[in-house]
Amino acid sequence: MIRVGMMGGIGSGKSFIAKLFKYPVFNADAQVKLIYRNDKDCYKKLKKKLPKFIKSFPISKMELTFAINKNSKNLKKIASVVHPIVRKKMKNFLDKNKNHKMVILDIPLLIENKLNKKGDILVFVKSDKKTVLKRLKKRRYFNIKLIKSLTDNQDLLLKKRKLSNYTVENNFSPNIMRKKIKILKEKILYERNSS
Repeated sequence: MIRVGMMGGIGSGKSFIAKLFKYPVFNADAQVKLIYRNDKDCYKKLKKKLPKFIKSFPISKMELTFAINKNSKNLKKIASVVHPIVRKKMKNFLDKNKNHKMVILDIPLLIENKLNKKGDILVFVKSDKKTVLKRLKKRRYFNIKLIKSLTDNQDLLLKKRKLSNYTVENNFSPNIMRKKIKILKEKILYERNSS
């Protein structure tokens, strides 16, 4: 099984590109949403760590955002509860899909949280600033802080790009991107099979 890890900045379109591979996708953000909505145990642990902020179940994104805005150290507290649950879900996903030729890991902090393995294929998704801003403005929780985090992360993105095996320019129509990813997918399968 080939593990393909998606990397790129916020709003670059990683999840869209991940789906185009047409193989099972582990989407960490979607998993986190499900955890906040359904996991009572996670709620209790977060309430214990952040009693001033976490008031109700299902866990509200607004409460979490407020907690992080009040004190950036709260992000670490949230991560210490949520990340182990996501890791477990990823392990289940990999076990369940071990007979597929390829799986796609759409995990924003793939490298930071050391979720990648030595043999993984890393794909860096890149979009121009104008396209990214257009995408971000469509998001429900769009704010200026999002834009600030874009500029703050430039160095990290350069590092990720250097680590990646392939870079995908995601500035074209969905049809063109479908064709580009089909070619890339075949290339990855061919190279892995011939080695």
